[in-house]
Amino acid sequence: MTVRVVLVDDHPLFRDGVAGLLRATGHEVVGIGGTGEEAVALAADLRPDVLVLDLHMPGGGGVEATRRVRAADPDARILVLTMDDADARVVDAVRAGARGYLLKESEPEELVAAIAAVARGEAVFGSALAGRLADWFTVGRAEPFGGLTARERDVLGLVARGLGNAAIAERLGLAPKTVRNLVSTVLVKLQVTDRSAAIVKAREAGLG
Repeated sequence: MTVRVVLVDDHPLFRDGVAGLLRATGHEVVGIGGTGEEAVALAADLRPDVLVLDLHMPGGGGVEATRRVRAADPDARILVLTMDDADARVVDAVRAGARGYLLKESEPEELVAAIAAVARGEAVFGSALAGRLADWFTVGRAEPFGGLTARERDVLGLVARGLGNAAIAERLGLAPKTVRNLVSTVLVKLQVTDRSAAIVKAREAGLG
């Protein structure tokens, strides 16, 4: 069947390549965007069969966009297509309402099949993630820093990588003041007094 797709990714070359692939395989790309805000607006205006989006974009990012799209339309079908294979990020996306999660390194055939499956209402996770997800839910691992929001964990992960506030703001598409406030909130929630102590805790939990 022909699937109506909205594609949102802030890397034009990658986005255009995926759009070309989908058109070549008989699908209809009805909308293209590059930010989380555009994902929300396009989903509301065009009501696609599947919204395909990246996680790390300006304008709120993919998890927040997924949450907002699903809040406005509980039947919306969303496939995350990203380079981020962190377990916690997959869980965040699923909790926000994504029906599928695929890595950008996936084969083209896997992407086309995933879009068709999500359009049919199925849940799809790429072959690189399926086994790890099964382990995650079977073992019942506690999510590190469960008291943090998805955005706060994003910030903590980047802090753990050694990024400063300005670099974090640019990476997440946020205002520097917003990042400063988020970092302060993270320090309070982690019950640490400074950035160095937060980095130690984050790295001990596998972030960064």
